[in-house]
Amino acid sequence: MNIKILKESHDKIIYHISDAELSLVNALRRLIMEEVPTIAIEDATFVKNSSALYDEVIAHRMGLLPMSSDLKSYNFQEECKCNGKGCARCQVKMTLQAKGPCTVYASDLKSKDSKIKPVYPETPITILLKGQDLEIEATAKLGRGKEHSKFSPGLAYYRFYPTLKTTKDSNLKKCAELSDNLEIKSSKLEIKDITKWNEAQEQICEKNNVVVEYSKEEFIFIVESWGQLDIKKIPGIALDIFGHKLKELEKQIK
Repeated sequence: MNIKILKESHDKIIYHISDAELSLVNALRRLIMEEVPTIAIEDATFVKNSSALYDEVIAHRMGLLPMSSDLKSYNFQEECKCNGKGCARCQVKMTLQAKGPCTVYASDLKSKDSKIKPVYPETPITILLKGQDLEIEATAKLGRGKEHSKFSPGLAYYRFYPTLKTTKDSNLKKCAELSDNLEIKSSKLEIKDITKWNEAQEQICEKNNVVVEYSKEEFIFIVESWGQLDIKKIPGIALDIFGHKLKELEKQIK
């Protein structure tokens, strides 16, 4: 397998993967979304809530807030030395107190651990009118996307790598006119930026007799982060988990 970074930003990386089997690429996709752990709010105890929203609605909104996650400092609760009772090694305590009139934001959540806090502090939770109060005690823990999507570190997906093949009936000029990502070079139609290739461009090619063929061993692999973890580290964590699973499988087989 060969991997090359085509484009990257703070929350998105696009890879070119070649010499790889589809099953392996799909396994990497699922590992990123389902196995790479993050920290999210699991429980919320409402001391006061006179807002217009029910307790469960606010709890749901809080649970979906992406939290910056320190994977080295925390254990899975079920694997912790406290035997799942909950301690500072597997849980993070948070509090929220607000009095209206105001908009309650994610930044109003106060964490016992300064490393664990909302990634997007300006995310609104609810609005309090004059005389309304909100007081919550919350607990965050480490979890995996396969347990609940709130623990997923981001979105991972892939496309098969396209190759354009022309014939004497191909209208290359029309293709180039209809898409700014297609150009004519040496009497051939080429894709300017493979990261911008999409279904609309495929339809343009097909309607103008340009054959689009997709490789079964070459992929465009995209990872989009929700912000809990460094985008560059997510694939590496997924591969480490994959290696651990393979070792466990080897033990079971033996």
